[in-house]
Amino acid sequence: MNGWMHHLVVAPILLPLVASAVLLLVDERRRTTKAMISLGSTILLILVALALLRTEVGQGDFEGVYLVGNWAAPFGIVLVMDALSALMLVLTALLAVAALVFSLARWHAVGAHFHSMFQLLLMGVNGAFLTGDLFNLFVFFEVMLAASYGLLLHGSGPLRVKAGMHYIAVNLVAALLFLIGVSLIYGTAGTLNMADLAARIPEIEPDRRMLMEAGAGILGIVFLIKAGMWPLCFWLPTAYSAASAPVAGIFAILSKLGIYVILRLTMLLFGEGPSAGFGSVLLLYGGMATLIFGAIGVLASQALGRLAGFSVLVSSGTLLMVIGINDGAVSSGALLYLVSSTLSISAFFMLIELVERGQDAGANVLAVTMEVYGDAEEDEEEESNGVTMPGTMTILGICFAACAILLSGLPPLSGFVAKFAMLSTMMGAGAIGVPPTAAVWALTVLVILSGVAALISMTRAGIRTFWTSLEKTVPRVLVIEMVPVMFLLTLTLALTVQAGPAMQYMDATIRSLSKPSLYIDAVRNAVRIPGYPDSATGGDAEGR
Repeated sequence: MNGWMHHLVVAPILLPLVASAVLLLVDERRRTTKAMISLGSTILLILVALALLRTEVGQGDFEGVYLVGNWAAPFGIVLVMDALSALMLVLTALLAVAALVFSLARWHAVGAHFHSMFQLLLMGVNGAFLTGDLFNLFVFFEVMLAASYGLLLHGSGPLRVKAGMHYIAVNLVAALLFLIGVSLIYGTAGTLNMADLAARIPEIEPDRRMLMEAGAGILGIVFLIKAGMWPLCFWLPTAYSAASAPVAGIFAILSKLGIYVILRLTMLLFGEGPSAGFGSVLLLYGGMATLIFGAIGVLASQALGRLAGFSVLVSSGTLLMVIGINDGAVSSGALLYLVSSTLSISAFFMLIELVERGQDAGANVLAVTMEVYGDAEEDEEEESNGVTMPGTMTILGICFAACAILLSGLPPLSGFVAKFAMLSTMMGAGAIGVPPTAAVWALTVLVILSGVAALISMTRAGIRTFWTSLEKTVPRVLVIEMVPVMFLLTLTLALTVQAGPAMQYMDATIRSLSKPSLYIDAVRNAVRIPGYPDSATGGDAEGR
């Protein structure tokens, strides 16, 4: 990556940062201007992310190491763009543009500084995906959290404020644990640069290594809270279901940020050497518990918002289990599942707002009662007269059915392809004379049962919403609200059609992650750009 493309690595951080600063200078009453600035920045972010992703296709090494301030690692700030971070940048940008377009119908105008907070959230998320050291991971994590506090409370309302207060309290505790974990790691290893830390771990004495692992364990708790592992997930369904639709749509990526960091640090720091496999057992059994809890929550949910919130836990539990198994071939399918489930859940959160628009708050409770006791007179009348579905409800129903297929993992969409890739790889181990382990059998059974739970719950909710609705009213849906949902669902269809190339990219990504030496050597051997001022000496990069 040469020339201007080299500087493109820092663009996903600078673009939303500059946009948020400009938006703060624009008067709040000029909402159209603010919306255009925010949308333009986000569209440009997609183009940058796609350009970075394209540079990683077919690459066997790291070319995306960016030395901020032209300081050599591990002393300066370093950004690292590899296949995994490029994938997450593209996924974030796609979700962002969909959520932002959806908000333009009405949500961006129900509170102050929505667009500024939205752009700051993107800056924090993108920075966390790109950073190469733990201290700046904390900085970007805090920027993301600060913006998410305001976005969750956007639109006000007692339920949103209550959930927001819980969310803030939990994440403040997580931030404190983050500092404690980072302090322990720095005190024992003497560095926070990820590449440098990975190289130093084998050289640390056993007694000090235990303290370093304790720090890593505390740091892991922080991201397990964000990923929603049981029992640290009590806040997530309530917070996500209380958020406004576009905010919940972009929040779908936040739990995957926790998964990303756990995957990155597990394979980089504990993939090999004396601490190999550290935390794998906890991730395996914690993922199982999360998947079980999420599936039960999906079955028990009567409100669509909570159903979507528990679907986030099902997704996180599945991914944590795969990381715990630590099988590269299975992890490739899990990356495809990560992309598919994130797109599906984001689309579902926004679709819920459209489906439930205009419904009475007590309608769902009454519908559940009628499921038990029935209403003979109404059933007879509908049988004789038939039921007609308006065009708006037809489109919403098709999108709802697509979400149901994706979340339950039924063919032919990408949810099925991803689960099939994971399960066939695990069960295929027996074809070469190595029988699947108990953990593999458990994961297989739980993934299938969670899909059945999602299918039952989504079918029940769909029948209640589209066929036996008590209100008999058609929600007023704008085109600008329907397009983002259809856009995300179309992306899952494209992922299905292009499953072969997608799996090739996922395989290459996992192979790269499985070789920590590539990452370490790339960062340690990154060359400062000649001719640029050196922050330390005031001269250029060659010391003049």
